[in-house]
Amino acid sequence: MFEFNTEEAKWFSKPENYTIEKDRVEIITNPNSDFWQRTYYGFRHDNAHVLYTTTNERYFSFTVKTDFDSSTPFDQCGVAIYQNSDNWMKANIEYLDSSNSLLGSVVTNCGYSDWATTDIASNVKTMWYRLSRRESDYCIENSLDGEEFKQMRIFHLFEGGAEINFGLMACSPGNGSFGAVFTDMQVTECKWEKHDI
Repeated sequence: MFEFNTEEAKWFSKPENYTIEKDRVEIITNPNSDFWQRTYYGFRHDNAHVLYTTTNERYFSFTVKTDFDSSTPFDQCGVAIYQNSDNWMKANIEYLDSSNSLLGSVVTNCGYSDWATTDIASNVKTMWYRLSRRESDYCIENSLDGEEFKQMRIFHLFEGGAEINFGLMACSPGNGSFGAVFTDMQVTECKWEKHDI
């Protein structure tokens, strides 16, 4: 099985400030950074920060722990698959205010984004994510303790059947900036079991 090697990973939309160590990455977000394509709002944003690796492996799971402490609405921290501006996925916590945040995911196929969310308290500052791949189908899960994972969504990427770019994501759509810390990164055999009818 391959590794998520932070020291060999590449940037999409490289932030001005960041720290990369073997087992820890910190991204300091640039203001006005985000991902979104067309749907409902009409605007297009394509400059969220993603530290990614590339793989042809068709069956695997990637797990990472995220920590962030934001006080600016819409700040986001999580994981992403980024193929190009019209085909990508992000899963993250999005800060709203001192009481409320959103745990959600966006899947963008052929240039149109969707958005699925659930409400969580804003005092949740740590979250584990597990992204699993089975060919061009994917499952994203989250966990509060790194042990018990719950499904967020299953999705398909039309341009996700061969080589993919996946990794760590953070952004600040507003005028703020914050530090997002990523640790406990691990690639394993696929933990999303095959569904037998």
